[in-house]
Amino acid sequence: MFKKILIANRGEIACRVAATARRMAIQTVAVYSDADAGAKHVSVCDEAIHIGGSAPKDSYLCWKKIIAAAQATGAEAIHPGYGFLSENEEFAQACADAGLVFIGPPASAIKAMGLKAESKQLMEKAGVPLVPGYHGSDQDPAMLQHEANRIGYPVLIKASAGGGGKGMRVVDQAADFGAALASCQREARNSFGSDAVLIEKYVQRPRHIEIQVFGDTHGNYVYLFERDCSVQRRHQKVLEEAPAPGMTPEMRQQMGLAAVAAARAVHYVGAGTVEFIVEQPIKEHFSDGPPLGKIAPSGGSAAHEVASVGAFFFMEMNTRLQVEHPVTEAITGLDLVAWQLRVASGEKLPLTQDQLRIHGHAIEARICAENPDNNFLPATGTLHVYGLPPCVSFEQGPVRVDAGVREGDVISPFYDSMIAKLIVHGDTREQALARMDEALAELHIVGLSTNVQFLRHVVQSRSFAGADLDTALIPREQAVLFHQEKLGLPAAAAAAVALTLLEEKAQETADPFSKRDGWRSHGLTLRRFEFEFHGESVQAELTYLHDGALHLAAGGQDGPLVFSRGEAAMDLQFGGQRFSANIYRRGETVHVFARQGATQITVIDRLAHAGESHGEAGRLTAPMPGKVVSFAVKAGDKVSKGQALAVMEAMKMEHTIAAPADGVVQELLYALGDQVAEGAELLTMTA
Repeated sequence: MFKKILIANRGEIACRVAATARRMAIQTVAVYSDADAGAKHVSVCDEAIHIGGSAPKDSYLCWKKIIAAAQATGAEAIHPGYGFLSENEEFAQACADAGLVFIGPPASAIKAMGLKAESKQLMEKAGVPLVPGYHGSDQDPAMLQHEANRIGYPVLIKASAGGGGKGMRVVDQAADFGAALASCQREARNSFGSDAVLIEKYVQRPRHIEIQVFGDTHGNYVYLFERDCSVQRRHQKVLEEAPAPGMTPEMRQQMGLAAVAAARAVHYVGAGTVEFIVEQPIKEHFSDGPPLGKIAPSGGSAAHEVASVGAFFFMEMNTRLQVEHPVTEAITGLDLVAWQLRVASGEKLPLTQDQLRIHGHAIEARICAENPDNNFLPATGTLHVYGLPPCVSFEQGPVRVDAGVREGDVISPFYDSMIAKLIVHGDTREQALARMDEALAELHIVGLSTNVQFLRHVVQSRSFAGADLDTALIPREQAVLFHQEKLGLPAAAAAAVALTLLEEKAQETADPFSKRDGWRSHGLTLRRFEFEFHGESVQAELTYLHDGALHLAAGGQDGPLVFSRGEAAMDLQFGGQRFSANIYRRGETVHVFARQGATQITVIDRLAHAGESHGEAGRLTAPMPGKVVSFAVKAGDKVSKGQALAVMEAMKMEHTIAAPADGVVQELLYALGDQVAEGAELLTMTA
């Protein structure tokens, strides 16, 4: 076994690998960029080497610097994690040439599976079923359009060298193909250095089911069952679970053997994932169905019928450890990183296929810095509050949170938007669903937008709770997933008022004039609060009664306001409702987290904002920090509301900036490739 390894990655996966290495008494070396000098993964490793600037191309993608760091520190092997260089055959070969063990498959296997077109040709020879499509080398746009027309719409354009949902577009009609192809190729070129694409028939209502495989240097192979990764946005996974609902033992074996055949065809070594598109011959149906917001029982209920797994088609093979590997660890009781280290050191696989068993059900949620209600726009900022449910980290338990951040850390625009992974395990899917919802309710993040409440809505939705899974689940359930307000204005206002009164009480001194308890010799004291709630200005009125009681009128409700602060949460009673909430103030905004949901409300102080401008018309600003990829207009152009004006890249994804109103472009204020800050003015317009 190795004595020291270098981890060529950052964030959560670097911390994950380091945790297993420490349990195995293996020393670890971290590498870090300028932006990550104080990052968690640097502190949890035994040594750390600085390798360059904040942008990945200046640090985590510079494999020569990483190999030099490994040699300088005496590391025997390099673990690439996922992303960055994990599927770069040149890096894997360079490690071997330098006498270092690459903890992953051989470069030849990465190369064989790295190009989607070539890998599908290889799978066709191996007898693995494929989706109808074009995987050829002719990349002439006219030729690609011709093939798309032949296959029949809708089609999926996919970067041949891609992954992680980047360089991927669904095209519904021929007229949209050209623009979609250009955008797809540009994103692919920026992300992978190649704009080659393949075209496939877009399967209607597909499920995305993947098989975890492992191989060793002695020719042994096993599959560690499946994961259902159908819940996606922008072709990126949101929730993953194992085992796949509706999977029969016979189909599990068929898919597992096909995945092993794929791995064997390229002499695969280590952890890999074979991804399949799966058709659904039986669509789930509801009678009355489980009500929205309630968790449906898993399997066998009279209310619904879980869709079974039908025909499956090879999609791609990821030649690395997957983000969602903890759900496989949860149902098998295994440490997949430990398996990686043992196989890379020359050991045989620890178990045979007959020795592997499934125990219970596991679900993973990716906690991301983004705004789901604004087209999942990436967010950056500081984790001013990062409160977790009772959990373990990087080991197995009913609730597990794997993260590479701590409270106070900054989520920067340079890397992926994922903050943490929340994994739950239960005896049944029903129990796992309940644990996931409870854990999400206890996960409190203040300082930037996240998808935590959106994930709760997904878990509570009819489709997910009833296991009616496919890649269109999010758009199908959008009415109950987006722009939801579970707590409401009365509860939010009550929480903000209660917090304000407690803060004022804490500032009181022995001076009687410091007290703000509303006392007066005669009459009642009436106090008005001004708030902003979901973009609207609202008011609340608080009356101090003679007996010391409080009466609140807010959001169309009025009645006694009673509250008390416990060790962590606050107990509130107002408007016939009693609830417990964790309440945090950040600046003027009050963040409220309760079992029913979470919300925020802004306290308006008119004196503090006196004289401030409300902004200028005709300005178009960057909604997030990022790089200007392209402008679709020039000075003097007339534009219409909703027309695409520019494309920005942030957190490895492209985002189109549209015109907020009709007008004429006056001036472009940045050049292509410029890095801009959030709120920076991109161009000026006149009405």
